[in-house]
Amino acid sequence: MSDVPQPDSSATGPSEPKDGSAKVPKSLLETTLSGAIALAQSGKSYDQAAEQFAAVASQIEGESSEAATLLKRLWKEYISVQRSAVFYESLSDAEAGLSEKMAESNIQLKRNYMRLVQEQ
Repeated sequence: MSDVPQPDSSATGPSEPKDGSAKVPKSLLETTLSGAIALAQSGKSYDQAAEQFAAVASQIEGESSEAATLLKRLWKEYISVQRSAVFYESLSDAEAGLSEKMAESNIQLKRNYMRLVQEQ
């Protein structure tokens, strides 16, 4: 046996993933932005999401005005996409409801027709 020390398998630490990338805890800025995004995704809390985003944007503005401008543009696009998604989801739900009613109506018409044919 040689005197060369063998690497310890626990040297990477328990919190690091096996792929070698260290998991970095989220900053307050990331957490606030994630919260704003989650509120915007719900479709009902755009005002709260805008408030949280404004806090993030003001902090970024202090560090880099160009980055803040780009972030604001991305946010506007994101909100637009979220509103469109909510609109099309509600439109899809309405269409599904109408389709279901039409199917029920068609079944009722067929039953009525069969009853008339049997009566003749």
